[in-house]
Amino acid sequence: MSEKLAFLAHHQGDMVAVAVRDVAPGQAEYAYLDTEERTAIHVLEAIPLGHKVALHDIAEGTEVIEYGQRVGVTKAAIAAGAMVHVHNIRSTKWQVA
Repeated sequence: MSEKLAFLAHHQGDMVAVAVRDVAPGQAEYAYLDTEERTAIHVLEAIPLGHKVALHDIAEGTEVIEYGQRVGVTKAAIAAGAMVHVHNIRSTKWQVA
């Protein structure tokens, strides 16, 4: 994979990665910060810098893992390569586990 890095995931096992630049639909590359492993993903929609992409399909009602921790719960199913944002996830920051 020689294309420019598009997303960073903090830990192996995270379900989402953060855009390090504006990303157009199509093939893109992401890397894990803890292992430096690089992988390709097909991005389904434009994802702006700082927003998240789903690294695999995530069912509705599923806890979302980022930074190796539970950060949200999906409000709707999210396809791999789709943007993860307030329209399809709710934060668990202020909720008791």
